[in-house]
Amino acid sequence: MDFVTWFRSVAPYINSFRHKVFVVAFGGEVVADGKFIELVHDLNLLASLGVRLVLVHGARPQIESRLNEHDLQTTYIRGMRVTDAAALQCVKESIGRVRVEIEALLSMGLPNSPMANAAIRVASGNFVTARPIGVIEGIDLMHTGEVRKVDISAIRSRLEQGELALLSPLGYSPTGEIFNLTLENVAAEAAIALKAEKLIFLMDTQGIEKSTADSEQALLLRELTVGEGRSLLKEFGRKMVQLAEDAQLYLPFALHACERGVSRVHLISRHVDGAILQELFTHSGIGTMISEGPLQNLRDARIEDVGAILQLIEPLEADGTLVRRSRELLEMEIDRFVVIEHDRMIVGCAALYPFPDDMAGELACLTVHPDYRSAGCGDALLKAIEAKARSQGSKKLFVLTTRTAHWFVERGFLSADVSQLPKVKQGLYNYQRRSKVFMKPL
Repeated sequence: MDFVTWFRSVAPYINSFRHKVFVVAFGGEVVADGKFIELVHDLNLLASLGVRLVLVHGARPQIESRLNEHDLQTTYIRGMRVTDAAALQCVKESIGRVRVEIEALLSMGLPNSPMANAAIRVASGNFVTARPIGVIEGIDLMHTGEVRKVDISAIRSRLEQGELALLSPLGYSPTGEIFNLTLENVAAEAAIALKAEKLIFLMDTQGIEKSTADSEQALLLRELTVGEGRSLLKEFGRKMVQLAEDAQLYLPFALHACERGVSRVHLISRHVDGAILQELFTHSGIGTMISEGPLQNLRDARIEDVGAILQLIEPLEADGTLVRRSRELLEMEIDRFVVIEHDRMIVGCAALYPFPDDMAGELACLTVHPDYRSAGCGDALLKAIEAKARSQGSKKLFVLTTRTAHWFVERGFLSADVSQLPKVKQGLYNYQRRSKVFMKPL
């Protein structure tokens, strides 16, 4: 039953992700460490669920190794390698080898493995047009470039045919020149051009971890808005906080992608097996998720929310905490409900039933998903219902409960008798449930 419950719980994510474009970016370390096989299994699962995948790989450790073999030294400016002609040759060789290895691993189809019956077709090519970066801090970066344009029509054509697009950190100019690019630049610009639903960076740390001189350990920031991310970078610039090298590298591009239309950017650890699945298919995730604005939204319920509300209240109906409501009844009364969304998933609801003759309102069906009960969702719903009741002319709010008396008492409700309920409600009172009555003046 645990498996059944879990499988049902991920259904909303599966429905939401189908046919959406995800851009997944990872460094050459994932391939060098042999971790790409585990990643392939997860990518295959996403592909089988209808997700359209674009992979962007790096090759920094492979390039470093190749340069060492040739006794070549290069320097970095703002995290970018200065690429002369000799270094460019090593870059091309290394990226070519990594790309072939990735394509080979994506072609696996071993029986009795997660890749059994898989048929991942990989499309790679000259999808990225680049231009030279030029001179920075008085140094010519030569063959180091940046993305100028992404051929979105060609990539979308491959994705619509069920193929996986693989982008390398190389770009080409209309004159036939080759430029060495950074994977974060390619990933961010590809996600923006494709209007991707998600951009996922695999990094060495758990996500964006912030630490100060006074803190003993770094704090993982589970969620960030673009504004909060910009403030964090400013604090880092003033040396008020410390950020890991990976965070310094990826965070600016993650914020840029969000500002330009990418719905969500996720930064997760490459060292955790199944990190992508844990991040995408659980409420709390495993790393850092970045969005343009706040993820939590309180609003009036709509008819299309009925299924999600039923799924939310079903466990509480099963254990007797809530009175059962049929889908038909919920559809008729949906305009009485307010809901809280977190990252476009409904995680809480509450309803208000007015009794205008008694200038009273009933708070009913207050429910919050277990993962969000410590996030203030219940208080937000109560506040919204109180405001709605006042706007309708109610002078008091009452609630009938069997399990959560203390929660309401702590929020200003007082114990009351059934005889204090509106006459209509007294006639509907269920003496078998023996719900306790609490009232709060508004």
